[in-house]
Amino acid sequence: MTETVNSRMSAEISSGFVLFLIGMRINRPWKLASWVPVLLAMPKMLRELAARPELGLLHYRLQLGFPNIMVVQYWKNFTQLNEYASAREGAHLPAWVAFNKAVGTSGDVGIWHETYLAAPGTYEAIYVNMPPYGIGAAGERFEAKAERATAAKRMQQRRPAEAHDDKRA
Repeated sequence: MTETVNSRMSAEISSGFVLFLIGMRINRPWKLASWVPVLLAMPKMLRELAARPELGLLHYRLQLGFPNIMVVQYWKNFTQLNEYASAREGAHLPAWVAFNKAVGTSGDVGIWHETYLAAPGTYEAIYVNMPPYGIGAAGERFEAKAERATAAKRMQQRRPAEAHDDKRA
C-alpha cells in the first residue's frame, strides 16, 4: 500500500490534461461469453499504455463494482488519446472491432466513455492524508498553503486573466 502524505496537498498538471472516463456495465451476468472478453480487454490496454508512456497516458485508476466497472484516466492531451484509440497496431482498435462483432447492440454488456479537456485554471484539487491520487498522481503536487490554501485561491491563481469571473456592478 502506498504511504499517505499526512498534510494538505494540492496538485496541478501545468499544461492541462484530458480526463477520460471509460467503463462497462454488465447487463446480463449469465452471458459470460459477451462480457468476459470486454472485461479482459482493458487490462491489456492499460499494460500497453503503462509500458509506453510516450503514448500519452499519465495515470489511471480502476474502479471495480457490480454491475459497473470504470477506469479513470489522465492523458497528456486529446490528440494522443485519439491516436491511441485509432492505432491499428495498438490493443484498443482490435478490442473495439471484436466488441462490435461479438456484442454489438445486443444489450448483454454496455460500454461507455466520457472525455473532458481540462485547461490550466479550470480545475483544482485538494488531498488530505492521502497517497498520490488522481491529479496528484498524474501531475505535480504542492502543499496547499498561501495561494493554494483554498479552492477559490487555487482556481484564481491558475486561471488566465480573461477567464476570471466578471466583476460588473
